[in-house]
Amino acid sequence: MNFYSFWASVPLIFTALLLSEGWRSGNQTAGSRPSLLQLSNYLMTNYSKGVRPVRDWRKTTTVAIDVMVYAILNVDEKNQVLTTYIWYRQIWTDEFLMWNPKDFDDIKQISIPTANVWMPDILINEFVDVGKSPDIPYVYVDHEGRVKNYKPIQVVTACSLDIYNFPFDVQNCTFTFTSWLHNIQDINISLWRSAELVKYDRSVFMNQGEWELLYVDTQFNEFNLERGLSVGYAEMRFFLVIRRRPLFYAVSLLLPSIFLMVMDIIGFYLPPDSGERVSFKITLLLGYSVFLIIVSDTLPATAIGTPLIGVYFVVCMALLVISLTETILIVRLVHKQDLQPHVPEWVKSLILDKATVLLCLRNKTQFHSMHRHSGTPDNARDRKGSTVQLNHFACENGTDCEKPISSSFPQADSLLTVDNILHEISAIRQFLEKRDECRDIAKEWLQIGYVLDVLLFRVYLLAVLAYGISLGTLWSIWQYS
Repeated sequence: MNFYSFWASVPLIFTALLLSEGWRSGNQTAGSRPSLLQLSNYLMTNYSKGVRPVRDWRKTTTVAIDVMVYAILNVDEKNQVLTTYIWYRQIWTDEFLMWNPKDFDDIKQISIPTANVWMPDILINEFVDVGKSPDIPYVYVDHEGRVKNYKPIQVVTACSLDIYNFPFDVQNCTFTFTSWLHNIQDINISLWRSAELVKYDRSVFMNQGEWELLYVDTQFNEFNLERGLSVGYAEMRFFLVIRRRPLFYAVSLLLPSIFLMVMDIIGFYLPPDSGERVSFKITLLLGYSVFLIIVSDTLPATAIGTPLIGVYFVVCMALLVISLTETILIVRLVHKQDLQPHVPEWVKSLILDKATVLLCLRNKTQFHSMHRHSGTPDNARDRKGSTVQLNHFACENGTDCEKPISSSFPQADSLLTVDNILHEISAIRQFLEKRDECRDIAKEWLQIGYVLDVLLFRVYLLAVLAYGISLGTLWSIWQYS
């Protein structure tokens, strides 16, 4: 009886063993699931990303933000647009994403897809275009519910650019971070790091471009869009202060202009009575015009102002025109003297006497001697009287002059020949006297032109030096302020 009952219980025992083995294997399979997957399923179960992550709706969600400038990509002065590349970080607490690390294999941090969690609607107010920023699909979440969203952003923002001090300009552009919809009771904004650390942080900035980063100031504000509302909006402003490196523009714009102006000053040492000075200055003026055409694309242009360097180029062009005009006047003064009268006495007194003393010219004694020599009209009358005496020297003997012509034909022929010779000699002498008089007039006007040329050159030199020193002082103050 016992034998048969034993064999009857064997299938039951075997079935129990199989069931126990299956239960054990099922438990082992369930226990072998990855801890990250278990934690992700635990956090995403019944999670809603469309609701602000607080258990008490009266509690404010504080978002801490941080900005690190990586590069200045472009500064468009014409369109008033600044393009930068920044590392943007924002941190907030999500009360629905908390867990006990001991329940999940001591996991304290996990990455979750950005599309699955709640994100604050914090934007930059100055955005004018969508930059080419890489898409970062994940955020970090720790066991205390802190969500860390790190991402690089190419920021294309509007900025009021002042180009008057170009190329020694300093620009101040603003990034205003604010919630587009939520007021300060729902979302508040704070700095993740201290203001001092943010201000002088250049750890990731690429400092090899045209612009250098001076500092980044921060300021928190609360503003109201409508009057009468007691609840405002929170905003955090980052003031990006950058300065242009002027070396390239100083070499390519300022130095060629300075060299041309120096050559124009040196051109005054050419003789004023030579036509080469006019040709030289015309060549300089044409060269400066071509230079301005070449550099016109380099200068920034806006509808509201002109940089000071543009005014500098215009004034330099005006100085070259004035220099050419002065040269033409001097050359006209010292040429064509045969058509000019004698220099008036008041001009001689004013220029040859007073101006030479004022200009400290070394050869003023030569001017005085020329002035005394040129003013002797009695010499011309003496020469005219001697000419008359020469024309009638044959009549010194009265008896010969009273003789009738018909008395002796050979003697009459000889007298006619002598008279013709005397007329020719008188004409030659008058021509030589006229030539000497023209030479004296030419010397007078040449000396007047020389003194005026020195006077105008020194006035021109003082104007150029004063203009250059003023601009250099201004640019130095702007550069090192």
